[in-house]
Amino acid sequence: MITVEVALPGRSYPIHIGSGLLAQAELILPHLRGRQVMVVSNPQVAGLYLPALRQTLEAQGLRVAECLLPDGEAYKDLEHLACIFDRLLAEGMDRRCTVLALGGGVVGDMAGFAAATYQRGVNFIQVPTSLLAQVDSSVGGKTGVNHPRGKNMIGAFKQPALVLIDIDVLATLPKRELAAGMAEIIKYALIRDREFLDWLDLHAPAMMQGEPELLAEAVARSCRHKAEVVLRDEFEEGERALLNLGHTFGHAIETHCGYGNWLHGEAVAAGMVMAARMSQQAGDLSQADVDRILALLQACQLPSQPPAMHADDFQSLMAHDKKVLDGRQRLVLLRALGHAEVVEVEPERLRQALQSMLHA
Repeated sequence: MITVEVALPGRSYPIHIGSGLLAQAELILPHLRGRQVMVVSNPQVAGLYLPALRQTLEAQGLRVAECLLPDGEAYKDLEHLACIFDRLLAEGMDRRCTVLALGGGVVGDMAGFAAATYQRGVNFIQVPTSLLAQVDSSVGGKTGVNHPRGKNMIGAFKQPALVLIDIDVLATLPKRELAAGMAEIIKYALIRDREFLDWLDLHAPAMMQGEPELLAEAVARSCRHKAEVVLRDEFEEGERALLNLGHTFGHAIETHCGYGNWLHGEAVAAGMVMAARMSQQAGDLSQADVDRILALLQACQLPSQPPAMHADDFQSLMAHDKKVLDGRQRLVLLRALGHAEVVEVEPERLRQALQSMLHA
């Protein structure tokens, strides 16, 4: 087992990464406050992993209830968030209960938001079951739901007490979901770790075949990067914004196409290419650099082109991104492979860049 510590002052928590961890109650028990656990999941994941997790917890004398949400980004909204509150109240869960997210990024974001707000905040544990959630959304405390006008626009910061990552669950993950997680792993390499990029060039094909040791190593390296950034900028007032490489473009794609039609990682992959092309236009990346990014995404079976749409429509959707401050568009661009910066982009420059990249 590999353990990565998110060393926030007074709120430090471990990320345990390994095989067979769902059966190890001793990893979970120290991070519970009371004896009540509400497991939030979806039917597909619950069918695979909830019975074993329930057995692990109930064997320790815990009372376990469950809330199953519909599967998919399309249901990550206030209406379905209320289902979690309904179950917590129906089960009489008190302020010492623990909300445990068993699922991918949608389940984690919604369960975390519920934990942040139920009785003004209760204990929260993340057990991510998708690669994307393991390397990104389960770590760092961002929670929330989508709004028809923008992704993740309603939410709260809520750090978990524990992140438990069982690599074994990836064996049942569909190939498309595995690829979506690879997009977030590639992101870490592009923004702050060129050596990791070299490693991914070498090992990505085997990772796409589900090689568990390589996946565990990539998850651990990604979580270390996330933990370091969160420690320095928990509330995204500066450096943490770099973790959004490709996301402003990607969120516009998701909103335009309808949540869930493009997986988050797929939209981020196309968004990273758009950011790379803008970086090339600025003279910071070479064509060879862009080609290298394209080759890695192709090896991971990820898209590199955004959907066809008009540049003005795309720019309008980007204006609803959380990184827009005082009406100014801020984008994460690459100064070099392994080095990113947040840049304010003039509307006309962005419009021209979008026109060169989009086809409608």
